[in-house]
Amino acid sequence: MGKAVVHFEIAGTDRHALQQFYGDVFDWHVQDMPEMEYGMVKPSERGIGGGLWQDATPSVRIYVEVDDLDATLKQIEANGGAIETAPMEVPDIVTFALFRDPAGNTIGLVQGDGTGPTA
Repeated sequence: MGKAVVHFEIAGTDRHALQQFYGDVFDWHVQDMPEMEYGMVKPSERGIGGGLWQDATPSVRIYVEVDDLDATLKQIEANGGAIETAPMEVPDIVTFALFRDPAGNTIGLVQGDGTGPTA
């Protein structure tokens, strides 16, 4: 059984405009988190949650949940990918890392279910 995509992020130059757009178009409930410059999108019955954030370069990113970040990052490197961001903990939420696949896409990895520390 494969690993699941558990989170998404959409970045743009104006996170408030993104929050308004996706809230209006898809009826997404977005909780603004100004301390993180982030808008948390609550999951729906049939979909995953995500985030809307501000960045100079618009992008879309997915996050895959894994059991062991370090082991997965070793597999990524062995198969032609590259680590972009080493594992980092978001306190009391999740531990994550970013990598680039062989085509150059940035993909996120998460360890933990978002209910508490993973280390």
